[in-house]
Amino acid sequence: MNDRAEWLSALRRDTNASEKNWWIAFMLSLLLGMFGGDRFYLGSVGLGFIKLVTVGGFFAWWLIDLVLLLTSKMRDADGDVVRRPF
Repeated sequence: MNDRAEWLSALRRDTNASEKNWWIAFMLSLLLGMFGGDRFYLGSVGLGFIKLVTVGGFFAWWLIDLVLLLTSKMRDADGDVVRRPF
């Protein structure tokens, strides 16, 4: 196994799955993401407040968070990955 493959394998082992429900996070992000609803649900109150004040970073941050959720890159407040169920 080469170094890159070992490194990727170690990254996969070190990431824990979040206990937060992906569907709830996705729906909150889709419907209330511009107001920080998804970040509040995931426990990131500070980021949720910033999204609330900036209306989702003028909608750019809202779109980025949707993409992060769809690609299973979004993390909760504990640093655990919110994984897609499919």
